Amino acid sequence: QVQLVESGGDLVQPGGSLRLSCAASGFTFSRYAMSWYRQAPGKERELVATITILAGSTNYADSVKGRFTISRDIAKNTVYLQMNSLKPEDTAVYKCFARIGMTDYWGQGTQVTVSS
Repeated sequence: QVQLVESGGDLVQPGGSLRLSCAASGFTFSRYAMSWYRQAPGKERELVATITILAGSTNYADSVKGRFTISRDIAKNTVYLQMNSLKPEDTAVYKCFARIGMTDYWGQGTQVTVSS
């Protein structure tokens, strides 16, 4: 079955960096696009970044452009989110997402807290 497992969330000071990982299994990784979403308490879920696995094309939310980088390792079936220059407003649960056919799949999420 399809599984998306995130890791890498942590408490970090403003201006710091983190790298999130999403390990995918149960489907042909290279055929689909994958995304990172985030949701902070009391706020709507936000699409952070998307990557097409085969071509490596990327898109970002305006709020993270220039600070976050999404990438993938096809051999490891893993998508990454490198987050630099973190701000308190980046605090959220970050989740990995894939749409396969007509079905949406989500990881369990990983908490990122940016605070001094």
